[in-house]
Amino acid sequence: MADPISSLQRNRIHRALSRPNLLMGADRELVLITGLAAIILIFVVLTVFSALFGIAVWIVVVAALRMMAKSDPMMRRIYIRHISYKPTYRATSTPWRGY
Repeated sequence: MADPISSLQRNRIHRALSRPNLLMGADRELVLITGLAAIILIFVVLTVFSALFGIAVWIVVVAALRMMAKSDPMMRRIYIRHISYKPTYRATSTPWRGY
């Protein structure tokens, strides 16, 4: 009699298909939007102070995004879904909930 576990078909799941799409360790879209905002700040104002401020803001925001991605790489999508469900579901029940 054949072992039922050994007769199962095995399929490989490639790591690139199951990993989240990150850039510099953070969510790709948020890093690109932050970089674009910093570059716009630098080139619109065109002062040394704005360049230093834009670079500093970008470094701080990317560090925060990396911490967010380390906690949960899909946090942005989950937060957007949470906001869209907010009018539908209550986070807590009321004390006057009927039994």
